[in-house]
Amino acid sequence: MKRPIAALALTALVDLTGAGAALAHHSFAMYDGTKVVTVKGAVKSFQWSNPHVIIWLMGAPTTGGPPQIWTIELTSPGNLTRIGWTHKSLNIGDEVEIQIAPLRDGQPGGSFKTAKLLATGKVLTANLVSPGADKP
Repeated sequence: MKRPIAALALTALVDLTGAGAALAHHSFAMYDGTKVVTVKGAVKSFQWSNPHVIIWLMGAPTTGGPPQIWTIELTSPGNLTRIGWTHKSLNIGDEVEIQIAPLRDGQPGGSFKTAKLLATGKVLTANLVSPGADKP
């Protein structure tokens, strides 16, 4: 009888300290940050919602392969807003070239690095740290 009560107390303590939120948040470990893949195609959907913005792209790697739906994950809408993005930064049908850190399992998806809108040449990044911010 004491073990269930202790487990309940530990769960409550974790929730009160905020550690529960940290444990619930997933990492970007599923992406291979040592590689960059460039995918060219058309935006099928731009989901501007928490906890992460998602781009669905119908495209293929520039190295070749059949077109397919790619799922590309970014940071939160709040973080993107702070660096100048809006929910209209990308629109359905926009032709783009996107660089990603690919999924480790080889599925069509990855973590967003940069996007270039092919119609205008505009480049979008999600770099939350200013260049040189780590230098004295």
